[in-house]
Amino acid sequence: MPRLVLDGTSLTLASLDPIFTGEPMRLAVTKDAKVRVKAARAVVEKYVEAGDIVYGLTTGFGKLKSVAIDKCDLATLQRNLIISHCTGVGAAMPIEEVRVVQVLRLNGVLRGHSGLRLSVVDALVRLFNKGFVPEVPMKGSVGASGDLAPLAHMAATYLGEGFAYVPNAKKPGTYKRMTAKRALSAVGEEPIEFAAKEGLALINGTEVIKSVLARAVRRATNLSKAADAIASLTIEALLGSAKPFDDRFAQLKGHAGHGRTSANVRACLKGSGVLQSHADCDRVQDPYSLRCVPQVHGAFKAALEHVTSILSGELCSVTDNPILFPDTGEVISAGQFHGQPLAMIADYLALSLCTLGNISERRTEQLVNPDLSGLPAFLTPKPGLNSGLMIAQVTAAALVSENKGLAHPASVDTVPTSANQEDHVSMGMGAARRIHAILDNLEAVLGIELIAAAQGREFRSELKAGRGAAAARAELRKHVKPLGSDRYLHPDLEAATCLVASGEFVAAVEKAAGKLQA
Repeated sequence: MPRLVLDGTSLTLASLDPIFTGEPMRLAVTKDAKVRVKAARAVVEKYVEAGDIVYGLTTGFGKLKSVAIDKCDLATLQRNLIISHCTGVGAAMPIEEVRVVQVLRLNGVLRGHSGLRLSVVDALVRLFNKGFVPEVPMKGSVGASGDLAPLAHMAATYLGEGFAYVPNAKKPGTYKRMTAKRALSAVGEEPIEFAAKEGLALINGTEVIKSVLARAVRRATNLSKAADAIASLTIEALLGSAKPFDDRFAQLKGHAGHGRTSANVRACLKGSGVLQSHADCDRVQDPYSLRCVPQVHGAFKAALEHVTSILSGELCSVTDNPILFPDTGEVISAGQFHGQPLAMIADYLALSLCTLGNISERRTEQLVNPDLSGLPAFLTPKPGLNSGLMIAQVTAAALVSENKGLAHPASVDTVPTSANQEDHVSMGMGAARRIHAILDNLEAVLGIELIAAAQGREFRSELKAGRGAAAARAELRKHVKPLGSDRYLHPDLEAATCLVASGEFVAAVEKAAGKLQA
């Protein structure tokens, strides 16, 4: 079984991919990281033993920061903190997202500024390796003081509270849901009793936002490539020009995303006989939705690159409070848990995804509109008797409109909490979570364009397709037949959406055209 070695400093988005795809994975912790964990815990023990009043170690929390707690009550304090914060609502997070949260929270602790005992770290590693997955409700975090409610639900399962999942031995690759206490027993573990600082360290962090956003980035990266390949097939169906994809325009524009998009389209159109047939026609310019693909798709790539860069830097950040400094023995309260950097890039990614959907829907309109395409109306052989893809475009229009509403920025909002002690929050969880609704819609919009573009090529099938465009059409045809007379279209749209979302579509195009750039 593959191992992911955690050291607190070198975790990458790519290393999380196997977890998101449900592949088996075991965690291990480096010796240096364990040394740092021990040093941080020694700071906690020193203050507790001395009876000093230190926020987060021997006091209440938030507005109750000034209430000193007796040494004999510190374990109860940590338990009460966790169970009182289990106020999440809504559906449970996907299991793969929660497993990534488990990894991210452990990784942050390993930097050596959080104060968990090494025995607790070892127990959390064992639980992950045995497939123990906490059940975590999606809603309830405002993204400052960390993801308090969702992380509390995760930590509560380690206490034996709430619900959890364990591998289903009878159906490999699936999980059984049960009470956390039963789940711990099922994997041969006992509930953990948290000591001073430990409960707080586990719930003060932005790891839930990071996990949700990391999965969104993964999905968006796939769509960045898929959109270019689908646009290439549309260009062929509409007898578009490849001239706007000349690399010289990318050099003149000076945007790297522009250049990557143009390179992808050129690769997909390489060897195309459609373009040669169009070389001497009287059309001066293609519509913007074709001609400006490098600018629009390229801008999306630039946004995705920025989001990926910020998120990658956050994967190894220390996000709890207070922060321990073992080299000086200091315990300092700060705002490491604030999710504003994540909330803002989540908003950026959301609006960028909307732009990708907007231009795709416009290309679908170019394909189905006979006044624009030169093809049969709504891409049916017998317009009038048949409506063809008329309402598929309507569906795309509905989805891109819905996305515009979903893209309303969350990071501009704040609602004070905890008796105004936490008077500015990021709303980062809401910002990250709604991206997946936008992605669901965008995958369907691109799937509709793919169906329309492939159908358009049916009317010009005598012209040789470019390598990538041909592969795009061939891959779709494994799942969706050409449209003759009208038929029940819902299964076709579902199949195309799933194909685009799965990554299989991009893989098939890359096999023919070479690696595409996100």
